[in-house]
Amino acid sequence: MVRPRRLRTSPAMRRLVAETRLDPAQLVLPMFVADGIDEPRAISSMPGVHQHTMDSLRAAADDAVAAGVGGLMLFGVPKAEDKDATGSVGDRSDGILNRALGALRSDLGDSTVIMADTCLDEFTDHGHCGVLTASGTVDNDATLRRYEKLAVAQASAGAHVVGPSGMMDGQVAAIRDALDAEGFIDTAILAYTAKYASAFYGPFREAVGSSLVGDRRTYQQDPANRHESARELLADLEEGADMVMVKPAMSYLDIVRDVADRTDSPVAAYQVSGEYSMIAAAASNGWIDFDAAIDEAVLSIVRAGASIVLTYAATDIARRLQRR
Repeated sequence: MVRPRRLRTSPAMRRLVAETRLDPAQLVLPMFVADGIDEPRAISSMPGVHQHTMDSLRAAADDAVAAGVGGLMLFGVPKAEDKDATGSVGDRSDGILNRALGALRSDLGDSTVIMADTCLDEFTDHGHCGVLTASGTVDNDATLRRYEKLAVAQASAGAHVVGPSGMMDGQVAAIRDALDAEGFIDTAILAYTAKYASAFYGPFREAVGSSLVGDRRTYQQDPANRHESARELLADLEEGADMVMVKPAMSYLDIVRDVADRTDSPVAAYQVSGEYSMIAAAASNGWIDFDAAIDEAVLSIVRAGASIVLTYAATDIARRLQRR
């Protein structure tokens, strides 16, 4: 008689034969830094997550690095009056995101990987990820010129990695050329390869103070499509992506597996705001244990094939892993 239970008899035995292992260095903490606030502002739809001041951002980043978190992904939240149609504050050296990148690079040096969201949606008064035409559609190629400026500004500020998340065709190639032309040949690109037009982004819109009217379905992927991700992956790799990402993660584990099977490049997956908040909300009602559920969810993303996971619980998960 076969008895698989022999290998489940104790915590030590289960650790010994575990097929999937999670390390703090695989985790990336997304962080929001807001201009014009005097103290951290709680994000009501994301329990435990805040819009940071510069000081609280630096303190939280220090905590994350001390816990062993592998990277920090920064999102900037400008003042409403600084938004415009082209998101010009995004590439200004005095813009909130670039100031924050500089502060963290000064504090942390190369002790962690500092990443920047390379997109326009936080900075535009219309909330879209690109420049709009007169008819209100996103102009792909005009947007690429803006992404080039964003990426160079972020690299100049201190980002180790830029993360083009707008799903514009040709964005990786445009950014690679711009970075190389300015001498930033060592700045890596984390391509948002398969980013779906998901309902699970809702809380994020509060987090970045989004001005979006309408939706992003003309440039983000249709949730019905699976094979399309392979085309996006091939394009990003040919254009020079150093790492690739699937977003969201938990509802798209099949896509994570597909992407991981098709490349030997590092594969990241983003446990997005709605996925995090569902677990937090259920836990707040006493229906599930938050720590156990979030740990299991992140482990499942790694089991599906991701080698890097972006999660708002990164610091707490890393601390628990270090105690085990």
